[in-house]
Amino acid sequence: MTSPLQATIRDFQTAVSQAEPSSVPFRHWTISDVLPQAACQALVEWEPGETHLAGDTGGRRETRNEARVFVEPEIRARDPRLDELAVTLDSPEARAAITRLCGTPLDQTALRLELSLDTDGFWLEPHTDIGAKKLTLLISLSVSPDADQWGTDLMDADGHSVKRSSGRFNTGTLFVPGTDTWHGFVRRPISGVRRGLIVNFVDSSWRAVHELAFGPAQ
Repeated sequence: MTSPLQATIRDFQTAVSQAEPSSVPFRHWTISDVLPQAACQALVEWEPGETHLAGDTGGRRETRNEARVFVEPEIRARDPRLDELAVTLDSPEARAAITRLCGTPLDQTALRLELSLDTDGFWLEPHTDIGAKKLTLLISLSVSPDADQWGTDLMDADGHSVKRSSGRFNTGTLFVPGTDTWHGFVRRPISGVRRGLIVNFVDSSWRAVHELAFGPAQ
C-alpha cells in the first residue's frame, strides 16, 4: 500500500517528467503543479512578519540576509506539511527525477528552501547563481490577480529581459546554474506580496548552513 509520502514523491516525479523544456534565452524547464497542495497552503499561510517583506533591496537579496526565511529544521518541526515538502524534495526519487530531466547529478548536495516575500519597489539585478548552487528551481506562489506578470525575468548577458517565466500559482522554472543563466526581476508594480519558494541544491562549500533543510551536504 502506498503511503501519503510515497504518493507525494510520486506526484513530484510525474510533474518533473512532464516539464516543458526551452532553450530561450538559456536552457530551462517549466514545471506545472510542482508542489503538493498541502505544502502550497502552508507556504501561503506562512506570515513571518512585516520585517521579512522585501521592498527595494538595491537589487540583491543579500542586503537583507538577516530578514530572510527558510524551511530549516525548526520550521519543519513546527509544520508537518513543510516537513513533508522538504523530505519529498530531498528524497532519492526526487533527486533522480531532476537528474533525469536536466542531467545534473545531485549527490553530495544539500537542500535549501527559501520563502521569498517581495513587495512593491522590489527588483533584482541580473545574476547567474553560479558557484555552490548546483540547481535552481523558482516556484511562484502569489495569489494576486496580477501574479501572472510577476515571474522571473530570464535575461541575456547584457541584462536585457528576453523572456519572463510564468507567475502562475505553483508553477516552477528550473535550470542548472551556469555562465549564461542570467536572470533577475525587472522593477514593475507589485500589488500585495510576490510570494515564492526558491529551491536550491548546494554543494559542501555552502557556508550558511543554518539555511539548509537538513544541514550541510555530506
